Amino acid sequence: MAVYLDSAQVDEVREAMSWGFVTGVTTNPKLIAEAGRPAEEVIAEICRLCPGPVFYQPSASEPDALEEEGRRFSALSPAQIVLKIPVSLENLAVLARLAPQVPCAATAVFSPAQAYLAAQAGARYVIPYVSRMGRYTGRGIPLVAEIATVLRAAGSRTELLAASLRSVEEVVASLSAGAHHVTLPLALIREMAAHPLSEQAIAEFARIARPSSG
Repeated sequence: MAVYLDSAQVDEVREAMSWGFVTGVTTNPKLIAEAGRPAEEVIAEICRLCPGPVFYQPSASEPDALEEEGRRFSALSPAQIVLKIPVSLENLAVLARLAPQVPCAATAVFSPAQAYLAAQAGARYVIPYVSRMGRYTGRGIPLVAEIATVLRAAGSRTELLAASLRSVEEVVASLSAGAHHVTLPLALIREMAAHPLSEQAIAEFARIARPSSG
């Protein structure tokens, strides 16, 4: 299992990498736009800061343009870039062309059927939007469980990366339902590390270890 940072903010990437347990970085067009710089600059800098996988989603919508943009960004750091391809029939065909040369993730997955087709097309990862599915249908966590079941039954090596997670409880439920990995905003990673009883225990240990005066 791996935890990824979901961000295109360089300062957040730098901080997450300093912790030593965040595997990589996922981005999307909204996060790139919020960075306020050209996408090539942002992704290149993230690749310099993060030694692991860096996920990039092409902004082009037409299949040929999407493929061209994907190949161009992959060339920025071929050993790191994973291309996120939103699921549609046309885009799955693009993914199938890219996958033999470039690691790909099928994103915006909202059904186990889509996940199965993405795996057949060669996706290394499938990325369901858990919280969004939960808001619209109440079936965010069941979606994760169903995708995990289908991939397992198919003997697929495609990995399930849960995204659109908004609470610690949702993260734990997704992992319990079969997600291999999660991608999270920086604040949620911080929240996962904290617990009042842990803070209380640490304070008690500090008091015990403190030399008594006088």
